[in-house]
Amino acid sequence: MDTAVKPQGCTNLKLRQLMRRVAQHYDAEVGKTGLRGTQYSLLSYVAKLGPIRPVDLARTMKVQASTLTRNLRPLIDAGYLRQDAGPDARSRLVTVTEAGREKRQEAQRRWRVAQEALNAKLGEARVVALHALLDECQDLMADVPEGNIDE
Repeated sequence: MDTAVKPQGCTNLKLRQLMRRVAQHYDAEVGKTGLRGTQYSLLSYVAKLGPIRPVDLARTMKVQASTLTRNLRPLIDAGYLRQDAGPDARSRLVTVTEAGREKRQEAQRRWRVAQEALNAKLGEARVVALHALLDECQDLMADVPEGNIDE
């Protein structure tokens, strides 16, 4: 194999470094609403899918149940989400509140500002190509067990 095209360095490290930068970019903008980017994502998932069982929400978001529980707590405490009894005595359902819908709309406006700024910084064609590459890589890695991924 030609060394000019052989990958150099650690892909995991490079992805983590980029993820930190991108997360900081979004958090700086979405943070103006009092939410972190991860909280905005969680609020959006519940708004779209809820009422939803936490186990189903964790699976959909590809996070561990313990991570989800830890991330739900501040949103429940703030009154943006509610956890109610489910269809049986052992299950719970997570639902977005009216205050949560309003907060999500506010955060969505800030998210759009962050996304447009990222598109401008990287170039729209590069962002489209990056999304396609990431989706393709996700599909290729689909058979890798998720294990204890914590986000």
